[in-house]
Amino acid sequence: MDPVLITGASGILGLLFAVFLVFYVLKHDEGTERMKEISSAIKEGALAFLGREYRILALFVVIVTFVLGIVPNLGWWVAFSFLFGALCSGLSGFAGMNIAIRSNSRTAAATRESLNEGLRVSFRSGGVMGICVVSIGVIGLSIIYFIFKDHPNFLEILPGFGMGASSVAIFARVGGGIYTKAADMGADLVGKVEKGIPEDDPRNAAVISDFVGDNVGDVAGMGADLFESYVDSIIATMTLCMIAYTAGMDNPLTPDTATAWALPMLIAAGGIIASIIGFFFVRVGEKPEMEALLTALRKGTFGASILTTLFSFLIIYILKVDVGIFWAVFAGLIAGILIGESTNYYTSYAYSPTRKIAESAQTGSGTIIVRGFANGLQSTMPPVIFVAVAIIIANYFADVYGVAIAGIGMLSTLGITLATDAYGPVADNAGGIVEMSDLPSEIRSRTDALDSLGNTTAATGKGFAIGAAALTSLALMLSYTQAVGIKASDVSLLDARVIVGLFLGAMLPALFCAMALTAVGRTCFSIVNEVRRQFKEIVGLMEGKARPEYGKCVDICTKAALKEMLMPGIMTVVAPLVVGFILGPIALAGFLIGAIASGFVIAVMMANAGGSWDNAKKWIERGNFGGKGSDAHKAGVVGDTVGDPMKDTAGPSLNIMIKLMSIISLVFAPVLSKFSGLI
Repeated sequence: MDPVLITGASGILGLLFAVFLVFYVLKHDEGTERMKEISSAIKEGALAFLGREYRILALFVVIVTFVLGIVPNLGWWVAFSFLFGALCSGLSGFAGMNIAIRSNSRTAAATRESLNEGLRVSFRSGGVMGICVVSIGVIGLSIIYFIFKDHPNFLEILPGFGMGASSVAIFARVGGGIYTKAADMGADLVGKVEKGIPEDDPRNAAVISDFVGDNVGDVAGMGADLFESYVDSIIATMTLCMIAYTAGMDNPLTPDTATAWALPMLIAAGGIIASIIGFFFVRVGEKPEMEALLTALRKGTFGASILTTLFSFLIIYILKVDVGIFWAVFAGLIAGILIGESTNYYTSYAYSPTRKIAESAQTGSGTIIVRGFANGLQSTMPPVIFVAVAIIIANYFADVYGVAIAGIGMLSTLGITLATDAYGPVADNAGGIVEMSDLPSEIRSRTDALDSLGNTTAATGKGFAIGAAALTSLALMLSYTQAVGIKASDVSLLDARVIVGLFLGAMLPALFCAMALTAVGRTCFSIVNEVRRQFKEIVGLMEGKARPEYGKCVDICTKAALKEMLMPGIMTVVAPLVVGFILGPIALAGFLIGAIASGFVIAVMMANAGGSWDNAKKWIERGNFGGKGSDAHKAGVVGDTVGDPMKDTAGPSLNIMIKLMSIISLVFAPVLSKFSGLI
């Protein structure tokens, strides 16, 4: 029996578990008529945006499929693989968001019963996204494997799947990020700063678009991001092993090629089973304390990590694989955990960095901005060191194959890790629904506890996603260099082409961030003006006697996000091809190295600076340094507003940018290998 069949079976098991989670969530009551009404508006806005986004993506995917099909040395099988990867990515994002928008009111209603029940509903909703991403990923790759494993061009066909996943991810992440942060910033600037009304106040016209944005950006967008990392890490590992065996590896780490292909898939399968078991470890008491809630989730993720370690060792032992590969997997897994913990330290108000940022708000917006920015810069050190150590360990024990499989180790528990992240927007929406439905303060305190936990897990999840992107991109870059025949000695810093590539690659993440932040700023400008107009023109709105026109803000965000996402996405697709064809394959290798190094650091800085500003504001809102309505709170809102597009739009989108450029380079390697460049 081909061992990859086990991987496909684990994917089917995962989907069955996702169905179980869906039934568990949907059996819960949606709450009062007012709660159902608010949830329905969120659902309508989210599905409308996703439908329009997918229509645009469908056109892009069809065009690229045709181009791949007619390019010499690629062909229609590569095009098919690309199309299939895009479909799988879109399906996983839709499945996760579709349950999230049906879980918000159910979570709000469940908190009326108990905090534990509210956590169960919201966390299992996030679990649908996590399990769907990994299950669809391994099923999709298994299908490609069984169709093409004996095809002479399997080496070229397999990366096409990853390119399809990456192409959907870049637009989903950027478009969703622009939507969610423009709405969030607009709601905060007019509502909190100008009008002095609470967060999620029903008088604010942008509040529904803010809820919609949580789903399209932080659920569908994050899911597409990590689906891409997950499948790309497996593809990079399989590609490296195929190239190594084709070249006649002197000291093979696995008994044969088939084992080398199956190993990353089997480790992924073990991770799916471990994640499913980990879900049953998550439970909490009735005290709405951050530490108790965080401990409940950690039981699940740490339990899954321990089980994955055991499963990986057993798989490696049974397949008679070099034990060095186990240490590479273990290094990646530990690096992922440590990156999450370091992110938590720098962004949670339970620790001094964020509390000191909140303290600096007492002297105004300027000091909180400077302190938060400095915190973001400082926070880049631990993740870079953790990834560097993981690379050294993996390379020592298993050469470049080990570096690639370390990425699989980091992502092996994605099923439950993503659940802890995707749960956050559901809890956030639930808190807003409780606020808008005028439920008792006791219920709001429970949803606030879940929301605070969601902010912490979201920040941790972003750090994890960035670290995974760095390792995955590096593995893809190594696969590219092997595919075009570049040796380590060929990439010399004395070569002008390499230096030029490095500089161009290091510059591109900064340019990409500028485009994303500008897009958020432009869209926010329109939202602010619309909310101001409604407060001015709708009689009785401020007094609560009239309702705002929520649909106007939803429409503004939808149109602007879909328009603004195109340029960053197209630039990411085109840039590596331009560098490769004009400057040559060696320059492109330097370009990818520069982009990965620069993108990794900038993404960590933006995500952690934004997360620390957000939680500094929340620390003030808990009654510190004057509490809500104080000058410190107003400064905290400004800091949070600056950080929002950094942590939820620009920073996370860099993950996909560096992975997409790397996978495109790998897909076009057969073509680029025949060019020495025009210059």
